[in-house]
Amino acid sequence: MIDSRIKFRHLQTFLEVARQKSVMKAASILNISQPAVTKTIREMEEALGVSVFERDGRGIRITRYGEVFLRYAGAAITALRQGIDSVTNEQSGEGIPVRIGALPTVSTRIMPEAISLFLQEKTQSRLKIVTGENAVLLEQLRLGDLDLVVGRLAAPEKMTGFAFEHLYSEQVVFAVSARHPLMHAHGDIFARLAEFPVLMPTRASVIRPFVDRFLIANGVAKLPQQIETVSDAFGRAFVRSKNAVWIISLGVVARDVEDGALALLPIDTTETKGPVGLTTRADITPSLPLLILMQTIREAANSVRAG
Repeated sequence: MIDSRIKFRHLQTFLEVARQKSVMKAASILNISQPAVTKTIREMEEALGVSVFERDGRGIRITRYGEVFLRYAGAAITALRQGIDSVTNEQSGEGIPVRIGALPTVSTRIMPEAISLFLQEKTQSRLKIVTGENAVLLEQLRLGDLDLVVGRLAAPEKMTGFAFEHLYSEQVVFAVSARHPLMHAHGDIFARLAEFPVLMPTRASVIRPFVDRFLIANGVAKLPQQIETVSDAFGRAFVRSKNAVWIISLGVVARDVEDGALALLPIDTTETKGPVGLTTRADITPSLPLLILMQTIREAANSVRAG
């Protein structure tokens, strides 16, 4: 029997604290007091017989028992949300909403065509597309706020509870403006990188370990003008107007290179190649609109792979 002491509010509060890693932030989002959040978590811990959070300096972190329960609590909330969406949307005549997290590498190259194909199916579903760092999107997927993440395969330790479908592989590139001095430089390009601002993926991004290893292997230990960013809008504008080097996944700048707005430095980055695909929750059955969208993404990816 399911313990009747565990209510929806317990699960909702637990998921928000796990998401924010802060009682104060969770309380603000849930619009309740901090003592109320703390009391709700304690009630749930008493019902479970284990602690789901523990102190970590001035903050908190989830325990191993909490990590296990998080998978099931997230699945329960997601299933309930799907059930409510199915009933309410059936009554209102609206389609089931589909929420996608898209990494920058697919946002400009894959998703526009995939969404165009999806809209032709007239499912009436409401689409929500968000972008951001891979770690953030996967956390939202785990907690049921997203139905699908499209992008690079995360590290193995981040993939617990997820299923990944490989679509194609792509590599990291060094993008610059067409007039950049390094485009026509003689000698070792890596020896001159420190002369220019270099845009790097953030430490939480999927490709950062590939980039770090690649730079070290080519003798680049430090970049004094290094800027970390996940903003493709900033990266594109900065590189076009300054003599900067942008180390980024090819998919983010492929259209710019095709249009001649950006160029790629003649560097062999084959060893940075990695899989791009669909990440879903392994414990959730996709809705029909989500299945249709996944198929249109496959079709859009096929054109990239063929090209």
